[in-house]
Amino acid sequence: MPRDFTTESLSHDPVHGYIPFISRVGLAAGEASEQELIDHPWVQRLRQIHQLQTAWWVFPSAEHMRFQHVLGVMHLGSAVVTAWYESLQDACPKVPSKPYVESLVRLAGLLHDVGHGPFGHFFDDHYLDQFGLTHEDIGSHIIEHELGDLIRRIRRNPSGQLSPLEELEPQQVAWLIRRPSGRPEDAEGHPDWLRKLRALFSGIYTVDNMDFVLRDAYMSGYNTRAFDISRLVHYSFFTEQGLTIHARGLPTLINFIETRANLFRTVYFHRTVRGIDIALEDYFAETMRHLFPGNPLHHLGAYQKLTETTFMVDVSRWADSEDPALRELGLHWRAIINREEMWRMACERTMHFHSGQAESTSIFSAPELIERRVRDYLPGPLKDIPLRVDVARHYHRPSARKPAGKQNYWYDSASGLAFELDDDELFRSLPTSFIILRIYSRSHSHDRELNLALQKVAGGAGGDTRTNM
Repeated sequence: MPRDFTTESLSHDPVHGYIPFISRVGLAAGEASEQELIDHPWVQRLRQIHQLQTAWWVFPSAEHMRFQHVLGVMHLGSAVVTAWYESLQDACPKVPSKPYVESLVRLAGLLHDVGHGPFGHFFDDHYLDQFGLTHEDIGSHIIEHELGDLIRRIRRNPSGQLSPLEELEPQQVAWLIRRPSGRPEDAEGHPDWLRKLRALFSGIYTVDNMDFVLRDAYMSGYNTRAFDISRLVHYSFFTEQGLTIHARGLPTLINFIETRANLFRTVYFHRTVRGIDIALEDYFAETMRHLFPGNPLHHLGAYQKLTETTFMVDVSRWADSEDPALRELGLHWRAIINREEMWRMACERTMHFHSGQAESTSIFSAPELIERRVRDYLPGPLKDIPLRVDVARHYHRPSARKPAGKQNYWYDSASGLAFELDDDELFRSLPTSFIILRIYSRSHSHDRELNLALQKVAGGAGGDTRTNM
């Protein structure tokens, strides 16, 4: 019987090609479509939040939004479930039907970023943190309480229909998108098959980071095909332990980890991107006191309307306000938007940490101490110049010490056993983590003096020191 295309629509994507989804046409009474979720204001809101936080200010072509990303993650959800469902079924005999699992993963992919605020993770760190929240906490609440009824009425995806007695559970979608807390009670009450699926969202390689590495590399101009996703999916499957990759796929996984790290170095941690973040930090807390009433969970209606678009329009208008405080803030924001008020990198130092090296014992873990010592070494007239010390951290390798650890395994065909992917000889070719320490000032007038001071402070710590001169 030919495939029924009447309920299906296509979205064309530069990274994945055609992305199919279920449209409103031809569905039974009471049944909801994926399109209704895609078109919902909570998801459409993501059209107004950049995927690359502030890097779009630096990389002219990287104007893509989180909306394109979540569609891509939804699509990858189908791809990996199609490839891995049989192995999940073998590892967990009580797993629901393939259409149920696929729809669950698709919706988790579509909605995993629904709780993001303006400037993405920057908003988590500089606003949500005061309430003990992350965008995942807000997203989970939105999924359960704002979108739950719609999710329960979704009965199909482009690959198949749920069984008559199956109904999608919003709580399962909400649980999948939250990073593991590391507490045993976090996984209590959830079936084994669902716990294994969590690796698709918080493991080493996930539908989320596989899409953003491909998408961000492509849109920024870093690389049009950043890693071999087909090979990575081909050599992966589920075992009783969890998501597992065959030893033949490990070189591809290592390439993925290295590519992701290089994106952090060259795009997410670009010196000008970090300088813009510092400029935003100077005014963000005070700005939000004027813009938003408090905890987003207590003001969901206002939060739905808070995007980068509304943020930029509001703060730009303040420059013409009759209120002196708002006018001053607005003038600062206008200068930032026009790239006139900038922190400029004077020098930087990179440190790579390998197994057995403790990042916390290095001077790099104490930016306030570095600033004090750098000022001590500056000539008298420069000791009080405005400067900022910025520390950017990225972790290369999987670690069981982190809450998201113990999610990935590798299969050794010689022994027929699966082993945890962690700090072992397979990853000794990669550093555990790296830190980029930078000193910023308001101009490049004193780059030489700042570089000499940093050399005296951190010269014995290893690494590579560079100046912007």
